[in-house]
Amino acid sequence: MSLLNTLLGDPPPAWAFEVSEAGIAWGRTAAPQDLQFRALPKGTITVSPLHDNVQAPDVLAREVAALLPPEPKKNHRVALILPDYCARTAVLDFDSFPAHRDEQLALVKFRMKKAVPFDLGGAIVSYHAQPPASGEKRVDVVVALIPMEIVSRYEAPFRDAGFQPGEVITSTLAALNMGTAGGVTMLAKLAGATLSVLALKGGVLKLARCVELEQASAEEILGVLHPTVAFIEDELKAAPNRLLLCGFGRLGDDEAQAWASELCVEVEALRSRFGIPSPNNAGLMGYMESLAA
Repeated sequence: MSLLNTLLGDPPPAWAFEVSEAGIAWGRTAAPQDLQFRALPKGTITVSPLHDNVQAPDVLAREVAALLPPEPKKNHRVALILPDYCARTAVLDFDSFPAHRDEQLALVKFRMKKAVPFDLGGAIVSYHAQPPASGEKRVDVVVALIPMEIVSRYEAPFRDAGFQPGEVITSTLAALNMGTAGGVTMLAKLAGATLSVLALKGGVLKLARCVELEQASAEEILGVLHPTVAFIEDELKAAPNRLLLCGFGRLGDDEAQAWASELCVEVEALRSRFGIPSPNNAGLMGYMESLAA
């Protein structure tokens, strides 16, 4: 299992699914332009890194089983995309990163121990050392952590339905595949009351934040974006030139010009060759984009 999609030359899974509080988005990797969505009854899933997210396992199992093809093969390999807020994602920078995996894992756990609200002893820890950007020597390591019990509850109905989740990733990490290279780019994704903000420089992920908002108002969102821009300018010695929005709907349309002026960035909607992503399928579209690329 990997929370970070590496696609090391293996053939892609036949299906990909994205689970959210709103429902399940899915599609065949052979037909990425034909994505579908099935709404879940309210309360079936409540996203959190602190407790079981699947509040109605019988309901989720029934809904997943209804997505099966007429004559499915057992143990279909699938990709499973989970909500951002059920995991903790961070970018750690190192002057040097050990060559041996045991040393790498120990170092990552040491740096993350006080940064997560759950015990690392019962968590899945995945990480990826990114190639340095041009002219840089420090190593930026993307780390994703999630309690094992949370992952297993998400996976269970898919396994029971005959699917084999071989790749697991969070939504906004998968969404990075949609045209975020070049310069310093920010990606902001709003899903319900959860705001995820990622920043890249030259295609290298430099920052990842996920914040639970009270009302998801324009003021609250700007209260997250503004200090994030200031942090980027201070740490990266470069101002972001683009802010890509996903899941903001009418709010994004209304506030885009004001945010562009306030933050001094170009604001535009995140797009995929397969359509305009929503907060409930952005990870799925990004995953499909990675296969098409």
